[in-house]
Amino acid sequence: MNILQELRERFAHALSDFTNTPQTFAEMVKPSQDARHGDFQANCAMPLAKQHGTNPRELALKIIDRLDVTDLCTQPEIAGPGFINLALKDDVLTQQTNSLLADDRLGVAPVANPKNIILDFSSPNVAKPMHVGHLRSSVIGDSLQRTLKFLGHNVQSDNHIGDWGTQFGMIIYGYKYFRDDDAYANDPVGELARLYRLVNQLCDYHEAKKALPEAEQGLANLQAELELAEAEADPDDKKQKKAIKKLRGKRDALRGQVASLIVKINGIESNPEMMSLAVQHPDIVRLSREETAKLHAGDTENKQLWDQFLPQCLDALQRVYDRLDIQFDMTLGESFYNPYLAEVVEDLEKKEMASESQGAKCVFLEGNAAPFIVQKSDGAFTYATTDLATIKYRVDEFQADAMLYVVDARQSEHFQMLFETARMWGFENLELQHVSFGTVMGQDKRPYKTRSGDTVGLESLLDEAVRRAKEIVQANNPDGTEEDWDRTAEIVGIGGIKYADLHHNRESDYVFDWDKMLATTGDTATYMQYAYARIHGIFRKGEIDPESVLASDTPIELAHEAERALALKLCRFDEALLAVEGEYRPNLLTQYLYELAGLLTKFYDACPVLKAETEESKISRLKLVWITGRVIKQGLELLGIQVSERM
Repeated sequence: MNILQELRERFAHALSDFTNTPQTFAEMVKPSQDARHGDFQANCAMPLAKQHGTNPRELALKIIDRLDVTDLCTQPEIAGPGFINLALKDDVLTQQTNSLLADDRLGVAPVANPKNIILDFSSPNVAKPMHVGHLRSSVIGDSLQRTLKFLGHNVQSDNHIGDWGTQFGMIIYGYKYFRDDDAYANDPVGELARLYRLVNQLCDYHEAKKALPEAEQGLANLQAELELAEAEADPDDKKQKKAIKKLRGKRDALRGQVASLIVKINGIESNPEMMSLAVQHPDIVRLSREETAKLHAGDTENKQLWDQFLPQCLDALQRVYDRLDIQFDMTLGESFYNPYLAEVVEDLEKKEMASESQGAKCVFLEGNAAPFIVQKSDGAFTYATTDLATIKYRVDEFQADAMLYVVDARQSEHFQMLFETARMWGFENLELQHVSFGTVMGQDKRPYKTRSGDTVGLESLLDEAVRRAKEIVQANNPDGTEEDWDRTAEIVGIGGIKYADLHHNRESDYVFDWDKMLATTGDTATYMQYAYARIHGIFRKGEIDPESVLASDTPIELAHEAERALALKLCRFDEALLAVEGEYRPNLLTQYLYELAGLLTKFYDACPVLKAETEESKISRLKLVWITGRVIKQGLELLGIQVSERM
């Protein structure tokens, strides 16, 4: 039984005499933040009293009179201006806790109305090695996949890989003109990545050279406009101050653009070898785009190269996913949807949604200055076209009720326009959700990169995590074997990286910190993993078979307040998972697990297990910690994190 849900339903019934929206006010029943105020607290009397123009304490009394919770709670109490405090009856909590012993789902009932959900996450460009920027989408998406499936939803996870875009035109161009045959034979993916970076740098150089004069002139004009505005401004005119502040913001942004262009130019011109290549390939931007267009048009040579490159790239990606223990139900890349794109544009035109603008076909959305381009003036289709085709396919093929896109926050505008276009196109009853997230930052509070300025490769990040974890594991278990150390280090290192990401609010940036990530105390995976291992250590130390304890008729008794607090938290596991479902935020589960581990520590301090006062108390406490271990293990599994019985 979900106790919180049950209490809210009963409050909704009681509140129906006072409001036309009882469910809204029933949602104000929440777990108490302080055990002195009971287990749950309802704050609905104050806002309701304000609506009715009455005294909130008097209204709280009337609510209690209509509230039927005698089978669950002791007599409700009113505190302060009208808070309603509720404490579960001890026998109810004891019964609920004991019921978890034989429950494989640990009190989590499958949802009553499962949805068909498409979960789109990770989605790297296959021609480039995965880097730290792919970490958040991969681990957040995997955790949501595990949690939503556990709750009973019909989830199809899709790794919508970039296998058809402009990067392949760059790679094909690079392969034709710059490849190192020996390097390609020894490490094809590494060589393809080098070719992509090389062509991309050369393209950036030529585009920067072309854009710099206009950007510098624009900056000079803006600086002159700003100086004139500052000279003529009235210091007491707030409107003028605001306008000047806006001009300064534009000036600073343009300064940054100019500086970025200069860095790209200097990076090539300061390197004689790169400068020589830039001179030899002045039309590389246009020609690499033509290679993409030829691929999309079915050119035999380019298609053969694509067929040759793709399996190698996918194998490299799969090695990383295997190590992260991430699996997808399907991997349908951009290339899969290529046959559908012309039909999408035709249908948009037929419905008078798409119109021509400067040779391109666009959807114009109210409130958006820029159009949603679905076909360029040269006839090429765009990411927008592919994404629309993907939505249609997922509804037709999987009868999707919801589509969740785990993509970084910088793509917010694209998804806003995509979703609005899709609704106009006829998918108004489809839940479309951008599950956005922030950036992994270094200690300098900038996007996490190597000392040389390159984006950190994901494989190297995992290797470093495992190496550091092995040092910790060896120090804590000096008598272990090399095999044990390696196995546990992989669990601790990979788990540490995942948890360090997941325990933050996904919309926030966070600073990557090795020491904090692998700490054995605090809000880390290692702390949770040690809590789980310690539970098994208790059984080993006492030479106790868990099965014999679980088979005992002796029930769990909650005589001490530390036992009661731990049991109450265990019975609220389903609340944590439903909270994750409601907001698509895995950090709500990590918060629950951290609080649970903290209550377990307080329980150990107050309640001896192996040295309990009586045999009955010993068995009761062994059962209580065993359930705690199961919940920790299940919770971490839903985060994609493994545990070990020995640390």
